[in-house]
Amino acid sequence: MLRIAPTFEVLRPETLDEVVNLLDQHGEAARLIAGGTDFVPNLKHGLYAPEVVIDLKGVSALRGIEHRPESLVFGALVGLHEMETDTRVHAVLPSLSRAASLVAGPQQRRMGTLGGNLCLDTRCVYINQTEFWRGALGGCLKKDGDVCHVTVTGKKCVAAASNDTAPVLISLGATVELLSPRGVRHLPVDELYINDGIRNLALGHDEVLTRVFVPRPGPQRRMGFEKLRTRGAIDFPLLNCALAFDLDEAENLSEPVLIFSAVAARPRSISQLPVGRLDAALIAEFGQRAFASVRPLTNINADVDWRREMVPHLVSRAFEAALGRASATPFSLSNAR
Repeated sequence: MLRIAPTFEVLRPETLDEVVNLLDQHGEAARLIAGGTDFVPNLKHGLYAPEVVIDLKGVSALRGIEHRPESLVFGALVGLHEMETDTRVHAVLPSLSRAASLVAGPQQRRMGTLGGNLCLDTRCVYINQTEFWRGALGGCLKKDGDVCHVTVTGKKCVAAASNDTAPVLISLGATVELLSPRGVRHLPVDELYINDGIRNLALGHDEVLTRVFVPRPGPQRRMGFEKLRTRGAIDFPLLNCALAFDLDEAENLSEPVLIFSAVAARPRSISQLPVGRLDAALIAEFGQRAFASVRPLTNINADVDWRREMVPHLVSRAFEAALGRASATPFSLSNAR
């Protein structure tokens, strides 16, 4: 059994002012914890060595979902289970509700939070291991070493983003609110991520993500989300895909957005998407555009060629979800053959 070494102090602020003051005081020696479903395993694996852990659970200002005429506003501590089961969220933002429902398993969703999922650390088969395992390999660029075992000669970490809510929020044009001693700033979710597996968040060490603003979609907007994983639950994505588009009464598709993740350190937007009458040929063209752009690496423990072959299938299923025809069966290795 892996244990947490008691080498840090846990602080439990109750207000955002306290959180900001603690971050300002302790700098990079401090780390934030929300639900802890990813943070605690990483502590046990020796990936983090904080001097101070700031527990956010007591900060009531980070909770709640606000339904405004122009947007939905989520506190960073809103639970994934709450997003999954809230009927009003599902009615307005079905792809976000679906993404939340496909994170890990029921226990993790009852503990995990939206802010925690957005700030999830990148993952790689060569680092998310025990300290003993990593030591035998000599470490890697992200921790204790100077070699990327994925690219072999590369000097840039290619650990992959694995958060399921991020591609959806990018596809919906969402923004995050960040708070620091310098005040408040707002950032599109797409700009929250950097293509660097070591530190892929555009967050200062003294900033905390406080809220997420999602524009209320118009009546013609359709959206879908699909995820590929080894099993139908628990596992991190081998790939995930968020789709949004407008569809008029004549079934003409416009304003498409297609985002893939679990490929690189940040979600990837697929460019030059077609528009026109929605039919099987148009959906197939979306799949081919994605197939040409998405090139998985060996940073995830699954065959890269097989993962790439699944890209058009993920796109097709995302369209099914957007059109209200999604299968209730999660997409996994066992049923994707």
